Amino acid sequence: MTQLRTLHETPTVLVPEQVLLPEGPQTDHAVLVTNGRITDVGPVAEVMANAPADAARIDLPSRLLMPGFIDAHHHLTQSFGKSLVFGEPSEIFQRVWVPMEANMDPEAIDVATRLAAWESLRGGFTTVADAGTRASVDASAIADVTAEVGLRCVLGVICNDLGGGTKTAEVSEVITAAQRHLGRWDADSLVHPSLAVSIPEVASDAALIAVTELAREAGVPFQTHLNEHLAAVERSLVTNRERPLERLARLGALGPETLTAHATLLTPREIRLLIDHGSAISYNPVASSWKGNAVAPALLMHELGARIGLGTDGTRSDAFRLLDAAETAQRLTQGTDVGDASAGGGWTWLEQGLRGGADAVGLAGSVGEITPGALADLLVIDLNVPEFVPSWDVVWELVRIANRDQIEAVIVDGRLRLENGWPVDWDGRSLLDRVREVSRRVVAASPITRIDSNSTEHRSAWMDEHPESHLGAGAGMGSTTTRNSGPGATRSTGDLT
Repeated sequence: MTQLRTLHETPTVLVPEQVLLPEGPQTDHAVLVTNGRITDVGPVAEVMANAPADAARIDLPSRLLMPGFIDAHHHLTQSFGKSLVFGEPSEIFQRVWVPMEANMDPEAIDVATRLAAWESLRGGFTTVADAGTRASVDASAIADVTAEVGLRCVLGVICNDLGGGTKTAEVSEVITAAQRHLGRWDADSLVHPSLAVSIPEVASDAALIAVTELAREAGVPFQTHLNEHLAAVERSLVTNRERPLERLARLGALGPETLTAHATLLTPREIRLLIDHGSAISYNPVASSWKGNAVAPALLMHELGARIGLGTDGTRSDAFRLLDAAETAQRLTQGTDVGDASAGGGWTWLEQGLRGGADAVGLAGSVGEITPGALADLLVIDLNVPEFVPSWDVVWELVRIANRDQIEAVIVDGRLRLENGWPVDWDGRSLLDRVREVSRRVVAASPITRIDSNSTEHRSAWMDEHPESHLGAGAGMGSTTTRNSGPGATRSTGDLT
């Protein structure tokens, strides 16, 4: 793929074996990329005939050229803690994320964001919607890194004015900060502003109304975590006598600008409210399986006309595994019970990972599809692998079989960013060394509390309870560990390092 390194320097016609267009994969097609945009798509002969005389041509045999995926819900500054939360019950933000981000200095934010951005690109995401950091750093600390790495970012800024039931900021202060954020990124092609409230309960009525009106006027997403956990729904019922989504609707804070993350615990009325107001949903199936209380009824909402994208929630930045999780979760929670063997026909989940996600994050028509005028955010996928030979239905195969090892090139804004998973213009291995050093420092200094023991201790405790097991005391993993922590043991940061 080294020939793609000059893609940004001259108009270039890309000629792969297949091009993934909105209507499906096409053969004998070419794509013209000029100044970071797709300027022509069609049969090879026609595109070549219409291309500028100085245009280069790059043939990509046995390759699929497809749009980059959109992660509709991410937390870029939380990458240090991603494997601290396995086996943990819900609302881990209170025990892991908030304590950790409170101890992250500018260096830690830089390194964690750089790691997350690289992981996203490696996983096939060329755009992510960041829901805003709780760390006490300026948003430019995230924007500068994502732009440098080459990841397109819909960057949220937190607009909370409450915390722990008390006022933490004046509404006027929140609005001033939000307006400043909205006006900062006009000159940056890879940063797109967004406003965010962590969860509705940490914003007063006045703040919710003001922030959503600002987002609506600016035409940018308003992001919030919605109905993710039973505890949050119940807190809203106790405090406001209404569920979080009902409160947003009463305040006029639901609209096409609203991007609701998770939306797993929805009543039929709430589904209707989301659809009637044209609000978007980030369906986060991996988050549901790892630490959620439910799975969003994404297939039902899709059939009813809801706007849906797919999000990782910072769990695992692998777009193909996200597609598989999205389809599997719907099959197990809805399709199996009613004998629906199709559960979306494959294309539904690919669509939600591409054009659906672009629409959800406010970039419809610009990313997530290969069409004239769209930004050249592209993936080159190797089809000459055992998983794709023979090939009968590329779309289903992308959902069920594809993996990120097949991503040979990641292109963002018409520039090659990764080649076989590694950056082409900066030192990835040096970053990994920094991540190891800085993450240890941050985690050791953070009052993180885990409820579940790690896997080795969990196994050891199980073996204590089952001495008759055929596995034996010395078999398998963990035979040399101490046995002083049960499967439900609460542990603090000191136990993690």
